[in-house]
Amino acid sequence: MDINQLSKKIVTKLLQESSIKNVNIIDNTYKHLNHNSHQEGKFHIKLEINSDVLKKINRVESNKVIYKILNEELKTDIHSLQISFT
Repeated sequence: MDINQLSKKIVTKLLQESSIKNVNIIDNTYKHLNHNSHQEGKFHIKLEINSDVLKKINRVESNKVIYKILNEELKTDIHSLQISFT
């Protein structure tokens, strides 16, 4: 899977969550290409999520919501996930 396919999949899944209004995906994989732990085909993703509901709950709980939604992608396509709420 390439980053464009993964991005579309992530956005589709996250926007199904009624409290999420918008998702911006930043691919930071290029920053990690020379790291020993870099895995070919796995991406370093930063998500900027617009959600009034998730922004109001504590960070651990809001991240759990996102991790649950992206559970399969975290196993197969995402090496690192950074999440911010706006």
